[in-house]
Amino acid sequence: MYAYVATTRNFTIQSMPRSRSLTHSDLAEAALRVVDRDGLPALSMRTVAAELGVGAMSLYRYVEDREAMERLVVDEVLASVETETGQRLSWDRQIARLMERIRDAVGAHPSVVPLLLLHRHDSQAVKRCAEAFLHRLTEGGFTGRQRVIALRTLVSYLSGALQAQYVAPLDGRGTDAMADASHGEYPLLSATARVARRVTPDEEFRRGTEILLRGLASVLEEK
Repeated sequence: MYAYVATTRNFTIQSMPRSRSLTHSDLAEAALRVVDRDGLPALSMRTVAAELGVGAMSLYRYVEDREAMERLVVDEVLASVETETGQRLSWDRQIARLMERIRDAVGAHPSVVPLLLLHRHDSQAVKRCAEAFLHRLTEGGFTGRQRVIALRTLVSYLSGALQAQYVAPLDGRGTDAMADASHGEYPLLSATARVARRVTPDEEFRRGTEILLRGLASVLEEK
């Protein structure tokens, strides 16, 4: 905002510029633009402030530090995830649908993947998704220790799949390297990698989710 200058007969009074009022949503959107454009290492109070056109110190009125900014980014990415999955679906189909939605939301901003595990305990959006998973597991019959293990298994699979696809992808050059491995020393690895060239990330994730959910269902049958 421009400074206002008032002139009298003997002196001039110049008011100080007013600080721009920001919201957490403003900060989250700006931080996400930085991460999407320049990568996670570029995220800082200074770069977000520059994105907003304000001074870096002014951001401390809204967030304590970079970690707090990271939480805003995670919440922003997962805000679009609809946790209502349709009551007519079985508990496992609801979980599969929810996992797909989380993957799609994160896939639109793959640079944030490392932040998901880092802030799984303090992000409100992560807690919201976890509560949705627990609700479906409870509907399926999971309680107590089994529900703990089931939730952590789901989170581990989802986190691992996202990292394997976006942080250290196995397809492409990684698959080619394994396919070219010594047939004598690694016969199964090289043969499997050659087949893997024809498996898309979407198919891998969905079939892996199906295997995981069948495994969880079998645990219930053992009761």
